[in-house]
Order: sequence, then structure tokens, then C-alpha cells
Amino acid sequence: MTTLISNRCIALVWVAVLLLGGLATVPAPAEDWPRWRGPRGDGTWNAPKLPEKWPEAGLQQVWRQPVGGGDAGVVVAGGRVCTMDRQTEPEETERVLCFDAATGKLLWTHSYPVAYGKLQHGNGPRAAPTFHDGRVFSLGALGRVCCLDAASGRLLWTKDTVAECGARIPMWGFAASPFIFGNRVIVHVGARPDGSFLALDCKTGKEVWRSVPDRAGYCTPILIRHAGQPQLVCWTPENVRGLDPRDGKPLWAVPYPVTYGVSIASPIFHEGIVFVAGYWQGSKAVQLGPGPTDAKLRWEENQFLRGEMSQPLCRDGHVYLLDKTYGLTCFELNTGKKLWDDANQMTPKGRDPQASLVWLNNADRAIILNASGELILARLNPAGYHEQSRTKIIGKTWAHPAFAGRCVFARNESELVCVELPKP
Repeated sequence: MTTLISNRCIALVWVAVLLLGGLATVPAPAEDWPRWRGPRGDGTWNAPKLPEKWPEAGLQQVWRQPVGGGDAGVVVAGGRVCTMDRQTEPEETERVLCFDAATGKLLWTHSYPVAYGKLQHGNGPRAAPTFHDGRVFSLGALGRVCCLDAASGRLLWTKDTVAECGARIPMWGFAASPFIFGNRVIVHVGARPDGSFLALDCKTGKEVWRSVPDRAGYCTPILIRHAGQPQLVCWTPENVRGLDPRDGKPLWAVPYPVTYGVSIASPIFHEGIVFVAGYWQGSKAVQLGPGPTDAKLRWEENQFLRGEMSQPLCRDGHVYLLDKTYGLTCFELNTGKKLWDDANQMTPKGRDPQASLVWLNNADRAIILNASGELILARLNPAGYHEQSRTKIIGKTWAHPAFAGRCVFARNESELVCVELPKP
């Protein structure tokens, strides 16, 4: 159950009240951010009202805390903020960290020894933890899954997927966030045999099913509903796939071999179309058919739509993608037709451009944390990129931030900060 916080940073929880014999309600508060890409896993956030521009003095920092290396995203639920890091002294360990959202007080840590060795870009964990049902689920860069009590940090169970399940560590370590479906936590670890995806019992860690032989990439799957049933849409270094999350049964696959295995950004699903974007081979749109196993390539493009780490946004049939050369780019999902790019205005151009884009409510407004640590307000629509304001809140970062109440929680390889969003 969500813990109430009296700090100004966290919005008051609105309640329904009984008045004069009738039930009067007031608007819900801004949402928590309990998992990768937010409450729905699609980069949308029901936010409080915000001004058109940030104050000239910038945004007020509520608290800051030191953290170790890593690019693991931040998650927030019930007044608790979690992320992961790596320590090298006095011994090499990975840690799951939990802070009080209102004060920044470190509430608990869970650590275990690791040996990164020659792991590429071996700064620390990559995958955001996941809050679910009073627990925190984490996946380390070397394949250790932990299930922790969210209140106390007590270890409930753990599994070394490499030693116990035959997982194969990809070049840059495991990065897909643990995904919850019902009473199962699904992890993308490329286990042998036929265990690219493993479903573990949330309460015990026992393996429930495993599915498909593909290697592990870096992409967190998404859950959709199509042809009357749930589907787990996954992107591996070999295929774009649909799986039945109930038993792992493969439903469809469209081949997409990826250079260096860098299938990273989660797929988008909109009006029957699954979309993925890669750094080397560009974009592919997959058209799902009337049956749960019907899927075919709709279009592909490898000149203007080459995304990497940044998660695209989709609204009203248009996609907003950070292309590796041209910057933020808008195109039609149905056709792949490019409408505009921002000439690298939103985030600096570089070999590995990065920005975390999030829709604010149901309009065309987005809040963006770019690789320079600047928090941006902008409107994104087919007419162009319309920046309203930006202010620096942290140093250089690739990690995805979290949002809750009136706060942004952002981290890099040395600190985690909480910044208050102003009222209009």
C-alpha cells in the first residue's frame, strides 16, 4: 500500500469524500513511476499542472545523494526511490539502493559480490529495478535476479541466471528491466537451451517457463493486447517476436539480425503496428494481422530513422525518435515518411546520442532529460519541435529518470538528485 508522504515534493493523495449523501471526487494526483518507462511502460505520465517555462533561477533541488557507477534507471513507488549501482571498494559489488522520496534518506541497501572483468563499458548495472506488490525486483549486469521486500530491503529470493539457468552475458551486460505479468517476473537473459526469456514465480523465484533460443539483447519487452489475448512483444538481436506471456508460447517472429546485438529501445505498439528502431539496421514496422500468430513486415527504413538507446514516443499515429545523425525526428508510423528533424537541438550530437522523452498527460507536451543533464519542456507534434524551456539539473547522464508527485528523480554515475517541479 502506498505510503503517504507529507513533504511538499510529493503530491497529496486525493480521496473520494462522502458529501450530502452523494459521492464527490477530486482529481487523482500525479502518478508514481514504479517500473521502466513509467506506470504503463510506454513513457506516459499523468503529471501535475506545470508552467510554460521553468523559473529563471532554475529548479529547486530538494536533495541529493551519492551513488556509484551504472546507468540503471530510477523507479519510484509508495514514497520510495530505487536504483542500482556498482562499488569497487573495499570489494567489487552491485547494490540495490532504496531512498526516502521526501528526504533522500538512505533506507536500505542490498549488495552482493560481482566480477565485471572485461565487460564492455563496465561502469555498473544497466537495468532499472521494478516495484510490484510490495517487492523490488532487480537484474544485475551479470545476470543475478533479486527479489527484495520494498519496506525493509530483506532478500526474499535470488537467482544467478548464468550459473543456474544457462544465461549468456551479452557484450555490455544484461540491461532489460524485470517485467511483471501476473505472478511472474520475466527476464531477458538468453539462457541455453531455449531460454531467451525466463518467467520466474514472483514469490519463490522458481522457473515457470522459458521461451525461444535467441541471444539476450538489451531491450525490455512490452505487453499488448491483440486478437483477443495478451502478447509479450520482444526485440532480440535476431528477431522481433510475439510471445504468449501466460506460458511463453511463441506466436510470431519477424527476422531482424542486429549488429553487435544492440537491440535496445523497447518496441512501440499502436493500432496494430509494432515498431522498433536500431542504430545499425534502422527501423522496422511489423503489421499484426487478425489472428494472434499473424505478423508481417510492413515497412523498413535505414537512412533517417536509426535510433539507439533513446526510447521513441508515439501519439496520434506519429512517432518521435532520436536518430543517431539528425537528432529528434518525427515520422508517420503507417508509412515511415519523415516529416522533420530538430538538427540535434534537443540533445548534443555524438556517437551515442541519448535523451529520455516522456509525454505529459494526453496532449502534445513532453518533459525530456537530455544527455547533458538538462530538463526540457517541449511540444512535439507533426508541425515541429517547439522547445519551451530547459534547465540543468544534473551532470552528464544516460540513465532514465523517474517522476512522482511534483518531483523528478535523476541519476548519473556519481549522484542521485531530487528536483521539484514548479507550479504554474
